[in-house]
Amino acid sequence: MATQFHLALPCINVNKTRAFYTDVLGATIGRSAIKWADVNLYNNQITFTECGPFKFDCKSYSFNGDILPSFHFGIILNRTEWESILDRLKAKNYKIESQVKFLENKVGEHQSFFVKDPNDFTVEFKCFTNDKEMFKS
Repeated sequence: MATQFHLALPCINVNKTRAFYTDVLGATIGRSAIKWADVNLYNNQITFTECGPFKFDCKSYSFNGDILPSFHFGIILNRTEWESILDRLKAKNYKIESQVKFLENKVGEHQSFFVKDPNDFTVEFKCFTNDKEMFKS
């Protein structure tokens, strides 16, 4: 079995959150109840519990001149899957917050795009030019 991650996050409205992850991103819902839902995002579990917004003190930072959200989570995909989800979002006219190529011509070169979910969480989709460089510096 491949290793998977679990992330638990607060949400403002669990129904809108379910709709975003299923209808917009194409994820599926696992176990759920009135005030919470497990989302299967590329075989990783994100549990959203309806309890209100999460407050961030430091909303962004600069990396190589690009302003990035301090708190975000995401998924690393191969190029084909990355392009597929990007095309899906564009076809749905979903707002891409930013699309950036990081570390161009350096170890760890990758492309990312960021979208916001209904809770104002930023979700990053990333693909590396060379998968073997994911943790190299």
